[in-house]
Amino acid sequence: MDKKDFSQHISKQFNEDLEQIITRVMTMGGLVEQQLDGALEALVTGNQEKGQQVVTSDYRVNAMEVELDEACTHVLARRQPTASDLRLIMSVIKTITDLERIGDEAERVGRMALHLLEEDRQRSPMAEISALGEQIKRMLRGALDAFTRMDAEQAVHVAQEDIKADSQYDSIIRNLVKNLEDHPKSVPPVLDVLWATRSLERIGDRARNICEYVIYFVRGKDVRHISFEQMAEEATGDRR
Repeated sequence: MDKKDFSQHISKQFNEDLEQIITRVMTMGGLVEQQLDGALEALVTGNQEKGQQVVTSDYRVNAMEVELDEACTHVLARRQPTASDLRLIMSVIKTITDLERIGDEAERVGRMALHLLEEDRQRSPMAEISALGEQIKRMLRGALDAFTRMDAEQAVHVAQEDIKADSQYDSIIRNLVKNLEDHPKSVPPVLDVLWATRSLERIGDRARNICEYVIYFVRGKDVRHISFEQMAEEATGDRR
């Protein structure tokens, strides 16, 4: 992480504390990315070892959330930050919450993958699911990169990728519903695939949330529940 990217935003009196927190957030983000990689591989290829690793290592993400939340609470209590400093702490707190939930969704994907047989995968649109998973991985990586550099414009670009992810998700759900109609006896495995796909889509939503926190910190604007066009305006100040 390039710590100098934060130094222009935060007060020197607790610059070191915040740099340490941000470094740990990025470590948590890297761990969550590993969880997502493993979960997607388990789902698409049937790698049982990867699936089991994801399921049994989720506690590490949870522990990091607790530690970081406590660190942020101590900074709030000791330093009583205001203005952009306070926005940064609030953005960090929200980001670690979403990272923990991404870890939960990845764990769910891994668990669903353990239930599937090879014949279940052959009847499922795994190529499309793999493409969705790669899209979600790119979004998460982009969101974490935007967070590291507090780049509001990049955050907008990454958030807009959620449109593509939602379209991919809708297509997969239609295929899975058709699968249920054609193979009514395969309801349990198809539902496992459906819930795993839903978790992937939710990870995309969480990545978008992280992008919104970046914009909130940089621009001081809450961009939740508005259009992507409005989000871009708030992030860039472009009111054309």
